[in-house]
Amino acid sequence: MEQLTLFDLEPQSTERWQVDNFSADNFGQQSARMSLEQKLIEIMVVSNDFNRQSVSYQLSKNDCLHRWLKYKEGFSADLVKRLLKEFDIKADDTVLDPFVGSGTTSLVCKMQKINSIGFDILPMSKIAIKAKESVFDYDLSEIKQLISEIKNLSLPENYDKRTKYVTITDGAYPDTTEKEIAFFTDWNNESKYSKITKNLVTLCILNSLEKISYTAKDGQFLRWDYRSKKMLESAEYRRQNGKSPLVIRLDKGIMPTLKQSLLDELNSVCNDISSIQRNSQPNDSKLQFIEGNALYELPKLESNILNGVITSPPYCNRYDYTRTYALELAYLGITDEKIKRLRQELLSCTVENKPKIDYIKENYIALGKEDDFNRIMQIIENNKTLLEINNSLTERSKNGDINNKGVLRMVDGYFTELTFIYAELFRLCKSGAKVAFVNDNVRYGGEVISVDFISTELAEQIGFKPVKVYSLKQQKGNSSQQMAKFGRVALRKSITVWEKP
Repeated sequence: MEQLTLFDLEPQSTERWQVDNFSADNFGQQSARMSLEQKLIEIMVVSNDFNRQSVSYQLSKNDCLHRWLKYKEGFSADLVKRLLKEFDIKADDTVLDPFVGSGTTSLVCKMQKINSIGFDILPMSKIAIKAKESVFDYDLSEIKQLISEIKNLSLPENYDKRTKYVTITDGAYPDTTEKEIAFFTDWNNESKYSKITKNLVTLCILNSLEKISYTAKDGQFLRWDYRSKKMLESAEYRRQNGKSPLVIRLDKGIMPTLKQSLLDELNSVCNDISSIQRNSQPNDSKLQFIEGNALYELPKLESNILNGVITSPPYCNRYDYTRTYALELAYLGITDEKIKRLRQELLSCTVENKPKIDYIKENYIALGKEDDFNRIMQIIENNKTLLEINNSLTERSKNGDINNKGVLRMVDGYFTELTFIYAELFRLCKSGAKVAFVNDNVRYGGEVISVDFISTELAEQIGFKPVKVYSLKQQKGNSSQQMAKFGRVALRKSITVWEKP
């Protein structure tokens, strides 16, 4: 195997990161998973320089440009820079990110004169990418004039228009804040400023919504402050029905007004723009962003065009982006009905996702690629590890160990859809191109699912050569419910690296 030096490594045993029991109480079959673990543990490297900050948004909080959209599921610019260096990606090469999110991969490439292609279906991504890629085009005097004008704005006493909301976000803001959001949005839309500056204001408003609301993003859902209408109504209902009060843990304290938050955001991005324009030079590299699902869009691209792929797909962890980003989606005019459709279009990672295979097949047939579809399906259907996992989860469900049968559909759909992504990436990559995926392993009903090794096995069956699986030294725990019933099993968080021969 080729030796990479992506991180500061020191020789150490991988025994603590190796799973020795995939099925709690030896309930289900695990021979396929065990065999795969023993095979791929040989290419796993536990890094001293690889931590949760580098594979999350944490480092980007203080990173010029990349902090413009607080996208908690993203990874750091530092990680992308390391991977580009290790993959020997040069100026004018092309790198793809099929799950672009806040655009870290694309923007790091742009700053290094590397062409990029990115896909995402969340509308915040389009706004963030446009704002960031325009960094050399902004007129700082215009932005400073805009900031000065906002300082002198105030909400008219008779203003009664309110921001849009959906069922999930009803009551998310104090009464005055609801009006303030609508007022500043109308002002921005009608202002005299350039399109890119208006888009920047929109991004800054998006970045302010959580701060000025009674909500906080928390994994699978939004948490609510005890002062919100939702919590007050719930408390009153419980009181009237003789139930004990809820234990409310969220108290956001004094929340800023939108005007205060918007000015903070604009001043911060203005400083970033000034620094970048002063210390860097614009270049002609191409940043292509496509608003759509990579599952359907990748098959439309020409073959052999990529020098590398750096990405992090949604994890198979039941997190619903349409709920955690409901404030942002509602602000952008996404209705309840559109949110339901959007939830189904996302990569299957929640219990509400329905199978997409019929739509995938229709897309391949429409593109004249039915043979490709059948070949990929054959890989999925003949994979012994996936078959073992699906069978074990089915038996766990029958045994009452899984509280939502949607987990079975989610896990099956997750690997099915990712296999199609992997196959398209193989077709799109040039010989010698490397692919990096950041992902988390998961556990459901006492059954460990090694996403890193299973994905690597599927990639190898497609044609990729496994290179390395980099694992965090810090491992992830399980839910309290699973630990109480099945005990604790440490789970890896990894970067899988493959190469097209």
